Amino acid sequence: MPDPSPSASRRNLLSALNLGRAFQKHDSPAIAVASSRLQPAAGITVRLSARVMACDFSVIMNPGRTAQIEAAGEALELVHAIEGWLSIYRESSELSAVNRTAAKAPVHVRRELFDLLKKSAEIHRLTGEAFDLATGSLTRLWRASRRDQRIPTQAEIDAALIQAGLKYVDLDADSQSVSFRQTGIVLDPGAIGKGYALDEARDWMSRLEHGPDSFLLHGGHSSLLARGGHNGHRGWPVGLGNPLFTEKRLGTLLLCDQAMATSGSNIQFFRHEGKRYGHILDPQTGWPVDGMLSVTVLAPSAALADALSTAFFVMGVEKARHCCKNWADVGAILLPFPDKGSKVQPTLVNIPEELIVWDEDQIVRP
Repeated sequence: MPDPSPSASRRNLLSALNLGRAFQKHDSPAIAVASSRLQPAAGITVRLSARVMACDFSVIMNPGRTAQIEAAGEALELVHAIEGWLSIYRESSELSAVNRTAAKAPVHVRRELFDLLKKSAEIHRLTGEAFDLATGSLTRLWRASRRDQRIPTQAEIDAALIQAGLKYVDLDADSQSVSFRQTGIVLDPGAIGKGYALDEARDWMSRLEHGPDSFLLHGGHSSLLARGGHNGHRGWPVGLGNPLFTEKRLGTLLLCDQAMATSGSNIQFFRHEGKRYGHILDPQTGWPVDGMLSVTVLAPSAALADALSTAFFVMGVEKARHCCKNWADVGAILLPFPDKGSKVQPTLVNIPEELIVWDEDQIVRP
């Protein structure tokens, strides 16, 4: 990554940072829950935020050296720089150029983008194609149909499926280039981009001598990454949202030197003729996934957690449980729709029970 410190963009970004909240007591990620176990409590924190990638990115730190603020600002500027070449909503971005021309001829790309595409292709393979970066044609179809307040026809979905899939994307390591074997392919990093940016921000701060030893990174609140501990805990207390009642929490999880990502349809959805349609699409059928409330994944990297939370949401409980075997250091909290009543029944995979304090009023204990 280029050194962001001397750039003019840094001055522009830092001027937009939310510095006014820096030394206030941050709203506790942990919440009061009905449980016989004592919940991990949050204490005083230092927080720096910026609007990047169409959401709020935050660096939350323990109080300490003033130099931490500078380190956090540099990390947020790095996220801003990543958005510049990764966003498909910027015509000038490198990924937009790939989407425009890779069906005509191979496109040489920077090492960071090539490595991200390689990682995406590997996750695509290991999830049985449930995670697919090349479904932009489907996303655009459903977004346009939603604006028109209608559901796309099966013929429209079939046409979009012909122009979707990483199976049509070739990555040449020797030339560090990308090419498409089908016209209309659109690479969309929406299910991995924020996590990738958090990983890069973590690595940047970890290399700095004046960087914080412990911190919690937020990327739009659905993607998090923790390093070190907080308030005497060996990790950072993070609230687990209730996808049925968004004003409530299912409990508190202690995030320890890991990333966490949540995918669900409780926020982004629309109704048409009485039926509810979520925003997460099955890349095999082209239709919104039905049957899962939410999926939370813990993983060593935020990019992997982001991608797997989407893939596991598409797979459902049993396939996701089986797929976890591909990664020994990945855990998941799977929440299907309840059979009856208003309590959800979490399925835990590779997550120690002692890391979570549940609200007994919100769940049927796993």
